[in-house]
Amino acid sequence: MKILIILPNWLGDAVMATPAIELLSTYYSSARFTFVGSFVSIEALKYHPKCELAIVDETKRSSNRIKATYELAKKLGTFEMAISFRNQIHSSLLLKLTGTVLCIAKKSWHSMFLLSHTPTIKADKHLSRQYAQLAMINTDAWDKNTPPLKLYIEPKKFDRSTMGINAGATYGSAKRWYPERFAEVAREFSNKYDIIIFGGPNEAEMADEIESYLASSGVTNYTNLAGKTNIKELCSLIGGCSLFVTNDSGPMHVAAAYGVPTVSIFGPTKHTETSQWMNEKSKIVRHDMECAPCMRRECPLGHHECMKSITADEVIKAVKELEI
Repeated sequence: MKILIILPNWLGDAVMATPAIELLSTYYSSARFTFVGSFVSIEALKYHPKCELAIVDETKRSSNRIKATYELAKKLGTFEMAISFRNQIHSSLLLKLTGTVLCIAKKSWHSMFLLSHTPTIKADKHLSRQYAQLAMINTDAWDKNTPPLKLYIEPKKFDRSTMGINAGATYGSAKRWYPERFAEVAREFSNKYDIIIFGGPNEAEMADEIESYLASSGVTNYTNLAGKTNIKELCSLIGGCSLFVTNDSGPMHVAAAYGVPTVSIFGPTKHTETSQWMNEKSKIVRHDMECAPCMRRECPLGHHECMKSITADEVIKAVKELEI
């Protein structure tokens, strides 16, 4: 059964969609997937054993996106089922233009107009559950259980216990805790773990700050990999970590997919929707505040208290509780 899946754009969202993909894979035993998505989502999910084709959607770069979407649809051809995990008009249009009869996307004005199945999915549950509900909307056989996250990239095997530190968060500065506090946490555990500093190309400056703090504290057993890994390497390295300390971010969900014991620091985002899904060894450090969660890229009040008020000692305590 040929199934077209339009993946979410962000790395973390794509990983949170993997339980839905596993449900589709299980329910439709003959499933053969075609994935269309952003570069990062494709690079993370293209290793699924039932993925026959993985295409990076570059229609946004075209001077005429509608024409580019039409051309991509004709290239893809018709499927027995098509589903979009993106709530975006061009994604709905892409599904429609493939000529596929059974097309599924979350209810919106454009999906209702273009597609056959457009259920209302309430945002009152974890995003992985929302994606699973969407994927299973055409069957009565689903028992409502949502499986764990799943990536098919082999985790790295380190010679020594390793702690990963991820100070970045692509969505915006409001989600980022402070480099000097990450460094304080890393220093506290550097006698037990080698330290890896993670981050994307645009987060190298923060990673360099952490490195500077560690070096000035006499810590030497660290590696700064910010901006130096591709998506496959990033997933593999995180998957091999013994512990992971991170902001709410894509790498946080990668760690969850491998069951890595993780301390996640939340400020402006909804932990009920985007915390680690089904990671038994996961702890959240956050403070209840009247202004949070604001879901903004930058602090609209200018004080960033949701993150500023979280101390290194709180995070260190959470890590120690995971070690018990």
